[in-house]
Amino acid sequence: QVHLLESGGGLVQAGGSLRLSCVVSTHTFSSYAMGWFRQVPGKEREFVAAISWSGSSTYFADSVEGRFTISRDNAKNTVYLQMNSLKPEDTAVYYCAADSIYFGGDPVGFGAWGQGTQVTVSS
Repeated sequence: QVHLLESGGGLVQAGGSLRLSCVVSTHTFSSYAMGWFRQVPGKEREFVAAISWSGSSTYFADSVEGRFTISRDNAKNTVYLQMNSLKPEDTAVYYCAADSIYFGGDPVGFGAWGQGTQVTVSS
């Protein structure tokens, strides 16, 4: 069973940047497509970004396109979410997700999840 651990969340002012990291405990990290999702209380989990197994393909929600980037380092079993030009509406708990088959924006498609890291953007 694969385990995911996110880090890098925190409090930042609007317009600032944060980089989230997610370390995956597996010997076959390159066989997992990875995704980032976010959730605020009372709302459904929302897709943010995804990256393919090799990292050659990426996919973003319209709300973060041009501001966020996703990348992976298969040698370090880590996926990153670089968040720039942050807005108060980006405030949420951010979750990392992995799946060996699915690559896309539907949270149902991902079989493994981290515990989440809080991102708070002040205005």
